[in-house]
Amino acid sequence: MSRKKLVFISGLHRSGTSVLHRIIGSSNQVSTFSNTGVPEDEGQHLQSVFKAAKHFGGAGKFAFDTGARLDENSPLISPENKEKLLGEWREYWEEDKPVWLEKSPPNIIRMRFLQKLFPEAYFVTIVRHPIAVSMATQKWSQTSLGELIRHWIVAHDIYKTDRPEIRNEIFFSYEQMVRSPQSIIKALESFLDIQIAYGDDLVNHNEKYLQEWTQVEAWRWLKNRERRNSEKKYEASVNGFGYSLVDFDKFPVLEVRKASQ
Repeated sequence: MSRKKLVFISGLHRSGTSVLHRIIGSSNQVSTFSNTGVPEDEGQHLQSVFKAAKHFGGAGKFAFDTGARLDENSPLISPENKEKLLGEWREYWEEDKPVWLEKSPPNIIRMRFLQKLFPEAYFVTIVRHPIAVSMATQKWSQTSLGELIRHWIVAHDIYKTDRPEIRNEIFFSYEQMVRSPQSIIKALESFLDIQIAYGDDLVNHNEKYLQEWTQVEAWRWLKNRERRNSEKKYEASVNGFGYSLVDFDKFPVLEVRKASQ
């Protein structure tokens, strides 16, 4: 096998990973998983080395389970498992493409594990406002918004701890991507050394969730008190990631870390 560039997309469910997957995958230099028959063509469902998020509660829950997190100390780290994982994924990648792309939400708490298996891997991390992520995820998780915001914080706390150990990573927010898509695409092209052909418009879907959060009449199914309690309890933690539960104009911006070649 000729040398391939492995790229992993990380970000919680409903953070924009799917549209990001399409953007990077629009490059004729990139091979993605498509028409695999598994949810969102995610690599976590196309391998047998580690457990997928569904084994730890699924969307909005998996980061609460310490067993879901994997790092370089995992007993799953071995040359055999590296080859097995690569072999299982390789069945769905095109051999003639120089870049192989995979995306799965649990990657956000497994980057050190993946980097240990594939030391030259590249990581693309996207984050999205916790209110939008939580409201969009609730139909799957059937848990309260307060718990979903807490899950968002727990997952990103793990990511924040792991991030300094990652050698090649580009990080940006969903909000920046939809407001300035061309600047993000250019940054991705430079980071991955590819040309991206994506030309579709990006729609900011945050607005409906943020309006629902602030408009009392839309909270018939959830007491307004929960919103106030969440703002009081989690605002400081959310601020630590560049967001706010009361000021929706705040969001984190592009950062790039790339090891010298």
